[in-house]
Parts: sequence; structure tokens; C-alpha cells
Amino acid sequence: MKHCKIVLIHGNQTLRWNYAWLPWLTAEIQKLGLPIMAETFPDSVMAREQYWIKFLEKHAKADQDTIMIGHSSGAVCAMRYAETHRILGSILVAAAYTDLEDDLEKQSGYFDRPWNWGAIKRNQQWIVQFASADDEYIPIAEARHIHQQLNSQYFEYKDRGHFLRGQKQFPEVLRELINRLN
Repeated sequence: MKHCKIVLIHGNQTLRWNYAWLPWLTAEIQKLGLPIMAETFPDSVMAREQYWIKFLEKHAKADQDTIMIGHSSGAVCAMRYAETHRILGSILVAAAYTDLEDDLEKQSGYFDRPWNWGAIKRNQQWIVQFASADDEYIPIAEARHIHQQLNSQYFEYKDRGHFLRGQKQFPEVLRELINRLN
């Protein structure tokens, strides 16, 4: 397995880290003996870019040996980070590329400029993406557009919602991570 570090990036409106499949995935990655940062990010409710990108740079020290696994706003953050920083790869779960006319998303700072899709692709070796057609927050057209722009390895479901509803495990993410490391 490649030498690397994993950074998990939760979504916004998160007051604590322990929800859905993220604790399970953290434990599974630790079993593999890989270094992982799985912490609540600062400004976790609004998830503003100005705080999250600095956190990735200064605290997580994300670099060319880092794999980012981002959920929702965390996936958006991973994409913006990869515009200007080299990373090993990313796994994007329930990603969006517009603010969806949501006031909280508008305030995040991620959506106030065009995306540099070419830089996001160039600055990492691979991108895996998970989306669900019944996501109650992010229309499937968002995920499909991102997939077209990034040529990501793409997995679309019909019944996973926003990948939160009682989903205590997400073995597909672990499988893709292991596949990329081997």
C-alpha cells in the first residue's frame, strides 16, 4: 500500500464529528495502519472556505501524499483545495458546484468564482465520486456536472439520499480507497 495520509472532511452544519459513516470509516482506515486526520473543522456550522482551506494547509498539512475524503461541503472544500494544491487523490461524496440558492452556502465563499476544473484534475492523480439521485439537499444534476468536468470515477445510487440517513457504514468508499492505494 502506498505511503499516504488520509484527511476526512465533514459537511457543514456539523456540531460534532460523530455522525453517519465517518466514525466507521475512521476506524477502518486506522485498522489499515494509515495515518488519518478525522477532526471537526473550525467554523463547522458555516464551513467557510477562509477557515477550512487554512486548516487543511496549516493543521492537516495536506500535500501531494494526502487523500481527501469529503462529504457535502467537505467535498466542495476538497475540490477548491485541489485547485491550488497538489494532493494524491480525493473521494467526493454528495458534492455540489453551485450554492443552490441557499444562504448558508452563499456565505461559505466556495461559490463566488468560477471553478478551475483543469487545475483540480491536474493537481491530483485520481478522483472518485459518489452521488445519489434522491439526495434531499443536492440535485443529481450537480454531481453529474462535476463528473463531466473532472472525469471522475463515478458511482450514482438511487436510494442513499445525502449519505446520512442511518448509514453507519459506507464500504464502497473503503473499497475505492483500498483500490487506489494498491
